[in-house]
Amino acid sequence: MIRIFRHYISGVYLVLFVLEMGVFFAAFYVGNMLRFYSAEHFLTPAPDLLHPAIIFTVVMLLCSIGMGLYQRAHDISAAGLTLRILTSFILGSAVMSLVFYALPEFFVGRGVFGYALLSAFVGVLAGRVLFRKFVDRQSIRRRVLVLGAGYRGNMIQDFDGRAENQRVRIIGYVPMGKEPVRVNVGKLINLPTGLNEYAAKADIDEIVVAPDDRRDGLAVDEILDCKMAGLDVVDLLTFFEREAGLLRVDCLNPSWLVFSDGFRLNGARLIGKRLFDIVASLALLAVVWPVMLLTALAILIESGWRQPILYRQVRVGLNWELFKVIKFRSMRTDAEKHGAQWARTNDDRITRVGGFIRKCRIDELPQLFNVLQGDMSFVGPRPERPEFVEKFAETIPYYSERHRVKPGITGWAQLCYPYGSNYQDAIEKLQYDLYYVKNYSLFLDMLIMLETIEVVLWGKGAR
Repeated sequence: MIRIFRHYISGVYLVLFVLEMGVFFAAFYVGNMLRFYSAEHFLTPAPDLLHPAIIFTVVMLLCSIGMGLYQRAHDISAAGLTLRILTSFILGSAVMSLVFYALPEFFVGRGVFGYALLSAFVGVLAGRVLFRKFVDRQSIRRRVLVLGAGYRGNMIQDFDGRAENQRVRIIGYVPMGKEPVRVNVGKLINLPTGLNEYAAKADIDEIVVAPDDRRDGLAVDEILDCKMAGLDVVDLLTFFEREAGLLRVDCLNPSWLVFSDGFRLNGARLIGKRLFDIVASLALLAVVWPVMLLTALAILIESGWRQPILYRQVRVGLNWELFKVIKFRSMRTDAEKHGAQWARTNDDRITRVGGFIRKCRIDELPQLFNVLQGDMSFVGPRPERPEFVEKFAETIPYYSERHRVKPGITGWAQLCYPYGSNYQDAIEKLQYDLYYVKNYSLFLDMLIMLETIEVVLWGKGAR
């Protein structure tokens, strides 16, 4: 794993990103050779293709990110991966057509562009086949030894059994002190030698310190010996922050928050985030206003001219300040006659137009005006209703910390966890929100925005 602006990026996928950058850039020159193949063209460089090739590379990489092709883990099938690659190329072709129209000086012939697309598609597809065949194997995963076999060790075992864990291989769990064993007994390791000696023989890359009670039998000297010998040693919270992109609230403690890095959204970062919000909102409004107009007409046609188009609801914002969020109305006007409640699967309160705009996230577009007013940010934790926030703040540790930043239209939790509709979902999403608050950067904001494209296009988590 490589950390960029405090956000962990898979080193393997970063290498894949760089390789595909080269594929996209070279595709224009390959396309030119295929279109005008001759010995003279083969030997003569084509400097006029430099700028179109750079633009094409940037556009295709952004489209690939938007399709989720560089996420740290994907449990999609080969057919699903091919579909995402194909969709990214269709989207990239459309964007490049607009670029050629707006900037005719960068225009290349249709033949060259067609061959470039074909070359890039074949190159990316072939690279992905090799990547899935040789890179995602068990043997290249980071080998991890866990010190702890109790409640906290079981947390890692549960994570190890999930589909999203494709980066580490848990070699085993070393019982610590008198903690009750809660992991698979087949994975227990009773060290026959010293910790450092065993780690060398078993080719361990990293040790995760995860005892239930650090005062009970924690071999500090042996752990220090491993650290000084060059092994990576991390605690449980850091492990989950890096591998799962969350902060586990069930084992979070104030001292870890105090001494860990992050939580630096102030000064220039606040100014930068505000400028980013304004620019991003205005740019998106310039593109989606026809969609918003058609949505308003559709709501009027379905519900009648006297029914409201927009829906305003009180939400909790930065530092617990209340504001009214604006959305396209997707439910009946009497949807909450029995009080506040979460949306359910197949909710009968949702209108036909509402079902479509919720699936495509179009109902969220009016919140761009909340962003321009300064009540919300483009990226941040989703704003919750005061009725729910008061209840959660009383019972869920650190829930109030999510209000240290402005709420957002999209966020890290929305990318990593499906729609929440109960108390347990609120806890799970809080863990991702805390990760965002701790590790905020403009880089992370832009990454979330690009990956939100995948959520919208593939309808993940909508209700």
